[in-house]
Amino acid sequence: MHAPIRMPGHWFDELAAGGGSVEAIGFLAQGERSRRLLLIGELLARLEERPALLGPADLGAIWGTVERAEARKPGSAEELLTGPQVGSWLAHTLRRLHGAAAGPPLWVDAGHLAAVALVAALRAGTDADLVVPAREGAVSLPVLGLARLPGAPLLGFQPVHARVREGELHLAPSARGTGATALSLRPLTAPPSAVWWPTHRLPVRPGGPEVALDDTDPYRDLDRPIPPRRLTPRELAIWQRLFTEAVALLDTSPVPAPAPGSDATPDSGGTGPGAETDTRPGTLRPEEIRRIVPWPGRLPNGPVEGLSASTADAFGSMVVAEPPNAAALAETMVHEFQHSKLGALLHLFAMLDDDRAEEHYAPWRPDPRHLPGLLHGAYAFVGVAGFWRDRIGDRAADPLDLAPFRFALRRIQTRTVLRTLATRAALTGPGRRLVAGLTRTVDGWLREPVDGPAVARARAAAAGHRAEWRLRHLRCADEECAGLAAAVRSGTPLPPTRPPRLLPAAERTHWQDVRGALYLRPDAGAARDVMDATDPATDGAPDTAPLHADVLLVHGEAASAREAYREQGAAAPGDPHLLAGWLLAHTALHPGHRRLLARPERFAAAVEGEGPEMWERAAQRLAAPEAPA
Repeated sequence: MHAPIRMPGHWFDELAAGGGSVEAIGFLAQGERSRRLLLIGELLARLEERPALLGPADLGAIWGTVERAEARKPGSAEELLTGPQVGSWLAHTLRRLHGAAAGPPLWVDAGHLAAVALVAALRAGTDADLVVPAREGAVSLPVLGLARLPGAPLLGFQPVHARVREGELHLAPSARGTGATALSLRPLTAPPSAVWWPTHRLPVRPGGPEVALDDTDPYRDLDRPIPPRRLTPRELAIWQRLFTEAVALLDTSPVPAPAPGSDATPDSGGTGPGAETDTRPGTLRPEEIRRIVPWPGRLPNGPVEGLSASTADAFGSMVVAEPPNAAALAETMVHEFQHSKLGALLHLFAMLDDDRAEEHYAPWRPDPRHLPGLLHGAYAFVGVAGFWRDRIGDRAADPLDLAPFRFALRRIQTRTVLRTLATRAALTGPGRRLVAGLTRTVDGWLREPVDGPAVARARAAAAGHRAEWRLRHLRCADEECAGLAAAVRSGTPLPPTRPPRLLPAAERTHWQDVRGALYLRPDAGAARDVMDATDPATDGAPDTAPLHADVLLVHGEAASAREAYREQGAAAPGDPHLLAGWLLAHTALHPGHRRLLARPERFAAAVEGEGPEMWERAAQRLAAPEAPA
């Protein structure tokens, strides 16, 4: 019997602070190995019960190939089986068997196990004779690449005979008369060609570990299988350059000194000698990344720049849109590896009740989130905040001096979410320990002095996003709405505050925080100072372009901004972007009215159906101290 996995408490605390030593992350990898082998055991048991699921393939031949490879070269097959390429496929296939996912014919998904076995044989130097699935005439070999049968392409899904002898792979179509011909190649050494697309490799350092840049594996996405999308030579060169530069940034992360008068330590949670470099949140050893998947397509709502994603099924793997620069790629790698770390922790420890109600505020998203999503977001953005904290004053990595704002913004936003988790989530013992560790890290950062203007912009950006989110997603109770409108019109007492209701998903619209982007780069809005708010190109579309009023507000011209929002509000009554902007400008002029930003949906209810001429009257009324009941 195997001994239970037990994590030393100090390793858990390193991870709970947002960082993690080599040993702590190695423990997570071992936990993922154990979980993966259990899932493979479940898949094999199901395939033994229902061998027809493999179609023309034979489970005995497949697993015998894996066992011979492992016997010839111990550890090689296990390394393959525990890698992210197999993890993504395995999770998808088990979901198929449980009826929780869709995809190609089931024998294609299940039969991919034969392709895994082929790779094991190739890497170990053993023989194999198997039937593997082909998609449009192409056979995917996890980790290695994609082999394409020459001749007329096979349509749909077809079984292909595969033979491995002394490192050479021979593929032959099983059906005659298709026009496709057999293919022989040595996948471990063959150069790229029309019939062989090897997986791209990104070296972490010369002669050292490599990260796969995967554009062919059908299971490289987060859910269902997708076709290959080969990078062009130009795209590949960009990725190679950006990755090399990102690794240089991550390898030279400075260790900031504690702020004067602060009790925060450089590692913010690490212990022992060398903790500054091993456990500090926001750091990443690039060799811990196993695979990067270039974002495989476009989104219906616009560009994908800045988007990334990962799944707990593939530890160390991430899907990333082509970033604009090396710092953006390094930040994304930190962000997504934080998700991998937390996903692995969640496989070991239950942290909270899995409440999937999409109703909570996440400062980095336009939509409501569930509590598990908030926990993932908090953990990821602790890493992001630490990344930018390390780059304050580093003009080589941050030539535009944006790190102070980014650090200040993320520490504010993350603390907001940690407060929600501490007060709203049903946390377990490990969950409370994790949230407490993250909170200690962020509270220490909040005591560190940062450039004053950057902090002011970060606070304004955080307040603006929260106010607009509430205006777009929350509504006052009906009886409260009626009482608010009457109080503003006739001076009757304000109704008591009641919990707001969440707008149904069908009534929500996608939005972008364009005003928040201006706070990051106020100079970027200078060219729009002369923009006419009634320009047909922007009127009615505040989600996609900053308004003249936004530019004025971000530049500190609160009075002019308030008037500009009021003027445009006459043409777009009830627009949440305009209401939020007007409230931000108004509270900048009247700091005593900042309570309006706590419940902006009450302001929206009070002025609903009224013109902007009522906005200031409503603000004065709602911000006045309430008489005791």
